[in-house]
Amino acid sequence: MPTPPVLPPEPPYEAPSGPDPEFLTPVGREIRDRVAEIVPVLRQEGTQSEELGSLTPTALKALDSTGAFRIAHPLEYGGHALGARDIAEIIATAARGDGSAGWTVWAGTGIRLLLGYPKRTVDELFAVDDGWVGPLTCNASILDIRGGRARRTQGGWLVSGDWRFASSCGHAAWAMVGVEFHDEGGRPQRGTAIIPREQYHLLDDWHVMGLKASNSNGITVDGEVFVPEHRFADMADFPRRMAELPTRYDGLGLRYGPSAGAVVVALNAAPVALGMAEGALECFVEQARKRVPFGLSYPTVAEMPTAQVTAARAQAMISAARSLIHGHADTLDWCAQVGADIGMERSSAISMDLVYSVRLCADAIDMLQIALGSSTVSLRNPIQRFARDARVMATHRMFRLEEMAEMRGRSILGVAQPELHHRNAHRTADVARAQAAADAAAGAPRS
Repeated sequence: MPTPPVLPPEPPYEAPSGPDPEFLTPVGREIRDRVAEIVPVLRQEGTQSEELGSLTPTALKALDSTGAFRIAHPLEYGGHALGARDIAEIIATAARGDGSAGWTVWAGTGIRLLLGYPKRTVDELFAVDDGWVGPLTCNASILDIRGGRARRTQGGWLVSGDWRFASSCGHAAWAMVGVEFHDEGGRPQRGTAIIPREQYHLLDDWHVMGLKASNSNGITVDGEVFVPEHRFADMADFPRRMAELPTRYDGLGLRYGPSAGAVVVALNAAPVALGMAEGALECFVEQARKRVPFGLSYPTVAEMPTAQVTAARAQAMISAARSLIHGHADTLDWCAQVGADIGMERSSAISMDLVYSVRLCADAIDMLQIALGSSTVSLRNPIQRFARDARVMATHRMFRLEEMAEMRGRSILGVAQPELHHRNAHRTADVARAQAAADAAAGAPRS
């Protein structure tokens, strides 16, 4: 009997090789591989990027040269409109170099929500794309009731306010911000407005322990700025607008149904944690083979049984997270390909899996840092940056484990979700309706 072929060994921090996945396209693979080539650059620039509070020009230009900031752009505007599997692999690879780099690429995929605007608006957005370096758009406080305000004026709206957590805002040409406005009956409603870079300013408020280079500052405007009617949208219209995307654009990444759209934002973001865990394991292996343990007889840390057990456990945790993320990405892409949707029950289950995968990755990074020892606390060591970035990511409301587990557990057990009880309940309900609209839209990053 002939001996079956054996797959070649892979580095422990990389996904096992094998037949190419169905939904990893040639374009996606090419961009992923280009990003892999600049991982050392992103990692080397990480310390200075943190000091700047945004990616250094070197890191930003290197990422831009790979095409990573066009992965969610429509084909009709020079982009790739890639599906979830392609995007997962590209973002994870960027995050293997630096978590903030992966996060910045992810923030750029939030442009999907802006594609529901009229053609005139979308044409304006991409008019600056030729030669633009970095993500084209950012999103801020889309659902936050403390954000901006808008009042109608001739030909459009006057918009004012402050908006928080506008990831990549210093690199973007446009910002989409959430606003409260009043309809003809005087009732408060939620809307969005798109403002150009020259109309908004960055607030000096992003002083944090992790993802420091994600440029997630708040933004503000001077007084009131004019937003023309075609760059303003009522969030109640978003489900209709987003349902029309497949008729306006080509590309797998713009064909998701409402339930898939509700989870695709988190599915695109979770690979940031995966990539950081892969990067941490890569650094762990490299350092453990060279470092001599203090006060022990082992020639290197790699010879220590505790380090070996930690490496094996961490790799298993990372592999489990990778399988969850890639499996769900393939499911969404298959549904988009055949014109199906995943349904809200499956969307809920996927959301829980994604939260758990982020926690697995964060825990794996913590294990690796502790096993390697005090050398990892140096700010020059990428492992400590991965650890801090992963913990900050785990605090994002998309990925808070206990809250998501409660909601998912209620669904599993058939227990109704709790009603809203808040002194601003009427406004919170408005936000909840806007949330549903944004979910159906495969919305922008909720940050």
